[in-house]
Amino acid sequence: MSNAKRVLITGGAGFIGSHLCDLFLAKDHRVICMDNLITGKIENIRHHLKNKNFKFVKHNVSEYIDVRGKIDYILHFASPASPIDYLKYPIPTLKVGSLGTHNALGLAMAKGARFLLASTSEVYGDPLVNPQPESYWGNVNPVGPRGVYDEAKRFAEAITMAYHRYHKLDTRIVRIFNTYGERMREEDGRAIPNFISQALNDRPITVYGSGKQTRSFCYVSDLVDGLYKLLMSKENDPTNIGNPNEMSLLALAGTIIKLMGSKSKIVYRPLPVDDPKVRRPNIAKARKILKWEPKIRLEEGLSKTIEYFKSIKE
Repeated sequence: MSNAKRVLITGGAGFIGSHLCDLFLAKDHRVICMDNLITGKIENIRHHLKNKNFKFVKHNVSEYIDVRGKIDYILHFASPASPIDYLKYPIPTLKVGSLGTHNALGLAMAKGARFLLASTSEVYGDPLVNPQPESYWGNVNPVGPRGVYDEAKRFAEAITMAYHRYHKLDTRIVRIFNTYGERMREEDGRAIPNFISQALNDRPITVYGSGKQTRSFCYVSDLVDGLYKLLMSKENDPTNIGNPNEMSLLALAGTIIKLMGSKSKIVYRPLPVDDPKVRRPNIAKARKILKWEPKIRLEEGLSKTIEYFKSIKE
C-alpha cells in the first residue's frame, strides 16, 4: 500500500509490544519487532513470523541500533516492566531506560521518525497525590530497589523532552498505568497474573501487606487504542493512559476467586520496600485531547485473561 508506514517497535515481543505489532499489521503497516527476549517471548509474535510485512530482529537496544531504509514511527517499549524483572535485571533496566532510549532517539533523528516513549506510572513513585495528574512530579526513592526502574523511566522522559526541545524531534510520552490481558507471563510477578496463576493451581493467593493498597487496571486493548491515539495526536508532553477505576488488591483477589470459582485462600506476606499505597491515573487530559477513555469492564477483561491463562496451562 502506498500509504503503508514502517514502524519499529522495541520490546515488540513483550506483553504490550506484541499487541502493538498486532495493531500496526492490522492497519497494513510494515513492522520491525526488536527484542532481546530477556522478558519478551517469541510465542507472543509467532503468529506473525510468516507475514511479509513483519520482521523480527533479536537485538539489545542498549547497544547501537542499525536499521536500513525509512522508518516512520519508533515506539520504544523495551524494558523489564514488573518488579520481579527489574529486581532480577537492575543494570539492564537502567541501561535500556538510558542508553536504549538514547539509541532509539538517535535513530529517530536519523530517520526523521516520530518517536513514542513508553513511560510509566512508576515515575510518580509512592504518590502523595491521588489520583495522579501529569503535573505531579512524584515521590520517588532514587536509591531504593525500585529506583532502577523509576529513575530509568524518569531519565528516559527527560532525554526525550531534550531531543524534542533541542533537536525539534517529533516525540510523544505515555505514562502507562497497570495494564493486564493476554500474553502476560505466569511468572510476571504482578497482581493479576499472580492471583490467576495461584488460583488455577489451587495454591494460596498471596496478598502483600494488608491488601488495602489500591491500583487501577486497564485492559490491554483499551491501552493500545490510547497509545495509537496519542501517537497520532500532536501532544508532546507526558500523557497518562490507564483506567481511573480504583480498587484494593484485596478486592481484586476476591473478584478473581469469585470469577474462577476457586477454593484458594488468601494469605498475607510482608509489603515490599517502597510499594505504592495508591496508584490511580487522572485521565482528564487523555479524555480531552485524545477523546479516549477505557471501555472494557474489569470483570470482562479478567474473564478474557483467565481464559488465556487456562489455555497456556493446557
